[in-house]
Amino acid sequence: MAQGRLASVPLTSPEANPLLAASVDCTLPYREPLRVSAYHHKRLWSIRGVASFDEMVLIEGTTDDLAQVARAARAWHDGVALSDICQAAPFVRQTGRFDVPDLDPALLTESEWRHLRTEANELEYPWQPAYQALIERAYAEPALRRLYPFTSHWALRFSTTTRPRLSVGGPLLETQGVGKYVLAASIADEDGAQFATAAEAVAAAVRQLPPELSPVTLGR
Repeated sequence: MAQGRLASVPLTSPEANPLLAASVDCTLPYREPLRVSAYHHKRLWSIRGVASFDEMVLIEGTTDDLAQVARAARAWHDGVALSDICQAAPFVRQTGRFDVPDLDPALLTESEWRHLRTEANELEYPWQPAYQALIERAYAEPALRRLYPFTSHWALRFSTTTRPRLSVGGPLLETQGVGKYVLAASIADEDGAQFATAAEAVAAAVRQLPPELSPVTLGR
């Protein structure tokens, strides 16, 4: 099926389910092996490529074309740029995150912001416009953009360290639809302040930040 595309490429499969999963090694040390999974009851395969340091997803996709899976696997193994993998196998999509070989905390932070912005733009939920407005407005604010962002139950939170060991700090921002934005201290806080716009909620969040925050460091 691979028509020779995977010649000399190391492949492994779990002993328990050798026909349902495979891993494809990568020549780049900062990428984990590509994970390939087969669906149980459909002729479909999915792939998932993650970064070694924090195991965040860089690329993913689902297809019924096994030849495309082979092309994606070969490109991943050879260390091809993420955008070029998508060109080689069009079913592959980037999550917005990018390779950070030197683990620069500032670049890891920017990578995660780009992922959140990409994700917010692609959501298919009724509250997508409100959520995207919140993410974009927070990103536009320098005081928040310099913090490492992450989400919990679609609530936007911030850390002074990158994954995998987050140091949660600052406020929590969420939206419950257009015209209803909430600023709270934590997920359990039921008395958060409500705002009519994302801009108002983000401005209030900035006012709650400590006056001087240290630059983001690696969360080892």
